[in-house]
Formats: sequence, C-alpha cells, structure tokens
Amino acid sequence: MLLKKLERMLFHMDAQGREMIRHVSQYASKNYNTTYILLYHFVLPNISLQVRFELTFFALNPELNVVAPWREWEIKGREDAIEYAKKHNVPVPVTKKSIYSRDRNLWHLSHEGDILEDPENEPSKDMYMMTVDPEDAPDQPQYIEIGIVSGLPVSVNGEELSPASLLSELNEIGGRHGIGRIDMVENRLVGMKSRGVYETPGGTILFTAVRELESLTLDRETMQVKDSLALKYAELVYAGRWFDPLRQSMDAFMEKITDSTTGSVTLKLYKGSVTVTGRKSPYSLYRQDISSFESGQIYDQADAAGFIRLYGLPMRVRAMLEKGI
Repeated sequence: MLLKKLERMLFHMDAQGREMIRHVSQYASKNYNTTYILLYHFVLPNISLQVRFELTFFALNPELNVVAPWREWEIKGREDAIEYAKKHNVPVPVTKKSIYSRDRNLWHLSHEGDILEDPENEPSKDMYMMTVDPEDAPDQPQYIEIGIVSGLPVSVNGEELSPASLLSELNEIGGRHGIGRIDMVENRLVGMKSRGVYETPGGTILFTAVRELESLTLDRETMQVKDSLALKYAELVYAGRWFDPLRQSMDAFMEKITDSTTGSVTLKLYKGSVTVTGRKSPYSLYRQDISSFESGQIYDQADAAGFIRLYGLPMRVRAMLEKGI
C-alpha cells in the first residue's frame, strides 16, 4: 500500500526523480521484510527506465528479486494496455486516438508516441501543456532577475523562495512566454533511437542563468573540466547509475568549484527565447580595468609579444623543420 501511494505521487518523473521511487522502495523492502519488489510502473521492455529501476535495486539491496510484468504477460504495447483497461473498467487518461506517452514532474513534461513516432511530423499545437506557442506569447518581453548562491538559484526578482516554489514560479513565467520547448531524437540505453518533445520552461531559465554566472566566476580550465564532466554525469543518471561512486565524486567536485558562484543574472524572456542582459557577482573574475579596450594600468600591451612568441613556439619549430631551417 505504501509503494502504491508513492507510485501515484511520483510516477511522472524524469531520470533523477525516479530515484525517489527506487530509494523508498528499497527502504520499504528493508522495513517490511520484503524480498520481492513488483515493478508495476508499466515500463515497456524497450524502454530504458526498466534498466534504471533494476540497477538501483542492485546497488541498494542485491538480495531483492524483481518481478517485471511487462516482460511476462501478453500485453505487448500501449494499445493492448488500453484495451485491457477498458475491458476491466479501469479508467485511463488516454485513448487509442490520443495515445501520447507523457511523464510530468516539477522539472519538465515529456511527450512521446502518437504522431511523434514519425520524425517528419510536426507536433500538434494542442499537444503542449506547460508552454504557449511562442507565436502566441506576449508581444512585450519580460525581464527577471535570478539570485544565485554557491551555484544554487535562491530568488526571483529579489524574493527568496524554496527550490520547489522557485521552479514553480519560473515554470509559470517561462510557460507564459513559450520558453523551454525542445524536439529531439535521442539514443536510448537499450540501443534504439526514439523521438521526444520536452517542455522545460523553468529549467531552461535556470540553466541559462547559472551557466552565465559561472562565466564570471569560473576560470577557463575549470569550466572546460566541468563541461566535460557534465556529459558523463548526465550519462550516469540516464543509465540508472545514481548510486555509482563516480556520480557522488562528481557532485563533490561540482560543489567545490561553485562555492564562489554567487550573484545574480538578469534575463529577457520573449516569444520562446531567453536572452541574458546582465550579470554581477562579488566573486567575478572579470576586471573592466583589464578587459577594457581603453588604456589601463594593469595590462601592458607590450607583454603580448613575448607571450605570443612562447605560446607559438611549437608551431614555429614545426614550420622550421618543414622548411629545412
């Protein structure tokens, strides 16, 4: 009963959110002497989610046995499932005429299936649920300021909010301006390609804001390493390896390098676009007296000549070799 309640609350989750279900399931198995976990989330055999669930169970409690009905019963797809539900008087929010597969949580809403299975088809206008069509968005832009402390967004337009309230507020604001739509073909963990359309208004705003503030507070090498690790981090989470020591080590690295990522970023939202208009931080590595095109006291233009000669030495040596000098 406990797991059923949690399933109803948390079913529509992305790769990170579903860790909550798995974590609580593992807790329940320990406290209620459960040796079998029934995966009643209706994950199709060709969906990567089944891998995420079971890898997490292996990591948290290798003694658990997993039962996955989709791999055993006669129902082969969503149309079969709809017919089965209809036969047994089970209400479901989809029909054979509108059979989008949707996952929704605080961060995003994903759409798959139906006409999207043909990659040439344009998504229908009425499919979207979180965002208005950018063409129908307000004709006047809206400016917002995102406050950030140690890499974490904490306020909108000067008002401090909890993480959930902040994201909800940005979802509403961003959705009103048609922010955060993406139509993509992805590579599933199980080997096939699939097409999905995603709505992430608040997440798109936050990503843009944090990334822009990092451009002020992180040096070049740190940003390059962070960017390379971000791809691996996403791969680990997508593959269900949330409890992998590597993921935990990456978190420690990210927390350390973003200690000084504190400040605010001003954004302009207009008909589906997010444009940075200003950024500031007490820990900014940007110095106007150094970067200015006007004369300054810190940067000596003559220093460039020696730097260029040393920096270009490998190229000069190779050219000398090729020319027999």
